[in-house]
Amino acid sequence: MNTKPFTSGLSEDAVLITRVADRQWHALDDDLVVGRGYAHHRPDGRLFVGIDAWHDVAFDGLAEAMLAELPAPLYTVVDEADVELTAGWQRAGFTIGRRESEYVVPTDPRVTGLEAVLPPPGVTIVPAGQADESLLRAVDRAIRDEVEATVGWQSMPAEVIPRPEGDTIVDPSKYAVAAAPDRYLGLIRVVRVKRPRIGLVAVRAGEQRRGIARALLAHALGTLHRSGSAAAWAEVDESNRAASALFEGIGARSMGSNLELVR
Repeated sequence: MNTKPFTSGLSEDAVLITRVADRQWHALDDDLVVGRGYAHHRPDGRLFVGIDAWHDVAFDGLAEAMLAELPAPLYTVVDEADVELTAGWQRAGFTIGRRESEYVVPTDPRVTGLEAVLPPPGVTIVPAGQADESLLRAVDRAIRDEVEATVGWQSMPAEVIPRPEGDTIVDPSKYAVAAAPDRYLGLIRVVRVKRPRIGLVAVRAGEQRRGIARALLAHALGTLHRSGSAAAWAEVDESNRAASALFEGIGARSMGSNLELVR
């Protein structure tokens, strides 16, 4: 356990920063916990940090202690509307790496305009739970390699689903796919926890602009609508104009945005 006092011009009192476990810190004021900090690796290997503190002195003390012990680069995600939290991370040297909009997506095909959307000739949609696992893993790997070779997978929505090392498909039953006779061309993942979330829509580079993504969305949203879900949620990087246009074109509404900060 490591402890050290931290003082700031904002307060006459010293706040004691204590590392209470691996990648976990507490800020103490007269033995009262006034802040907590933590760090964890996301499935993509990046190290994310978080701080929950009562006041700036505790936040700054935790940030200083954590940054002294953790390797760079470090990442954190904040609600863009939380100005105070964003300012705290910026004081610690973090800058905006990306901005991600959160969309609420209607499922009713009469609202989305996807009622009559079909996949292009020669392509069929295989419902979630029915995909061939080897072909699913092959298209997932191919798309990831294509994205990594261009804009980088960090431009895709942050993935927080725990998975075994090296495995990018946690639960094959969550994926519907667009299939050609010999291989899969695209996929969509819908996860239902507290609310339906479209975690990923992606199509092989050579098969884009054929309407495959719209067909996958039409299938997934139609399935949700028939099961009683009026809406789904999705996150889109603001730099991904094609994805934003795809969702906005079916009536999705932006409900706010998150900032991914990096140091």
